[in-house]
Amino acid sequence: MNQTGGGDFKKCILVVDDTAIILTRISSALRDEYKVVTVNSGVRALKYLGQEKPDLILLDIQMPQKDGIETLREIRAMKDREDIPVIMLTGVEDKSAVLESAKLGICDYILKPFGSEELLKRIHRVFEQEEQKHTALR
Repeated sequence: MNQTGGGDFKKCILVVDDTAIILTRISSALRDEYKVVTVNSGVRALKYLGQEKPDLILLDIQMPQKDGIETLREIRAMKDREDIPVIMLTGVEDKSAVLESAKLGICDYILKPFGSEELLKRIHRVFEQEEQKHTALR
């Protein structure tokens, strides 16, 4: 989590998508409530995760070089990163990709195109579930 000027903490969301317009739209929709970090590839996401630990990852499934599933597999294998909540983003209703990512422990998936309100609602739900999990562990 990151501190803002007013002393409030903003949760950090890493957005991974190879389409610049999607990164811009998501960043615009989230930046009032969250610290948003955008990267345009799975390779860059893994590099970022080597240094930082965001509170949530929005991960596109279809990307060149390293797709979202492959990236997610590597995230789940990283020490101290394997428990980061992930919401998959996809432009196609590909049941096998969704099932594969579900096996890797995603929290949710969203079909593109999606509205800002829907995205925020899904993110809030994931953070509520995470908070309930941590409360139950105490």
